[in-house]
Amino acid sequence: MARLVLASTSPYRKQLLERLGIDFIAAAPRVDEARLPGESPESLVRRLAEAKARAVAVRHPDALIIGSDQVAVLAGEIVGKPGNHEQAVLQLRRASGSRVVFLTGLCLLHSDSGRCEVDVARYSVVFRQLTDTQIEGYLRREKPYDCAGSFKSEGLGVALFERMEGDDPSALIGLPLILLTRMLERAGMPVL
Repeated sequence: MARLVLASTSPYRKQLLERLGIDFIAAAPRVDEARLPGESPESLVRRLAEAKARAVAVRHPDALIIGSDQVAVLAGEIVGKPGNHEQAVLQLRRASGSRVVFLTGLCLLHSDSGRCEVDVARYSVVFRQLTDTQIEGYLRREKPYDCAGSFKSEGLGVALFERMEGDDPSALIGLPLILLTRMLERAGMPVL
């Protein structure tokens, strides 16, 4: 059985992968995540998920490497991590009453052969109409400044939503476990 390596330092991705109850290690991919000129959001997450896996594969021969990357898209534009309170307020004001689509690229790479499977999971969040008081109250309580879109759906952020739409809610947090489970099975590492 090949060793499993998560090409990520994200604590959210680590927590998600731990749900599957399989042994893995995490390794920093050290990849330039800049968007290429004219690159679509879907192409970006596909490329970066594979690039992260390949960057880690060099240091981990004979392993299955999981690479993942995510972007949030609002009105055709990528929404990043806010980094601070002021930017989070602006993001949530813009998202109020709108749909934000999360695209999560996933790559499972066999480091010994270089063979990989890459796919993208889509998950949408429709925000309620939010008042400035609600936005401020949420941000002061949860401080989601390291999360794309300025919320944590696994926490209080769910109170911001009208509804959620998609096949795999774990994709919203950053690692689509349903898709990953199928990929692992095809690679000879069944979860169950």
